[in-house]
Amino acid sequence: MNIKLKIGKRLKELRTKKGLSQEKFSFICELDRTYIASIEQGKRNVSIVNIEKIAKALDLTVNEFFKSDLFN
Repeated sequence: MNIKLKIGKRLKELRTKKGLSQEKFSFICELDRTYIASIEQGKRNVSIVNIEKIAKALDLTVNEFFKSDLFN
């Protein structure tokens, strides 16, 4: 699995665990809903700036975002 797919899978896992729709989550992290959808589908090469926004919106550090067996 490539890194874009891993990040997308991790994002979807964490977002759904918090009970957030893509629309509500995109509002919280101030990114477009279609951008969030394309990340989750593994279609986007996400910048570190946006990964930080996503992690903060999930109440996580960037390090915590990447703490998953997906990244081992």
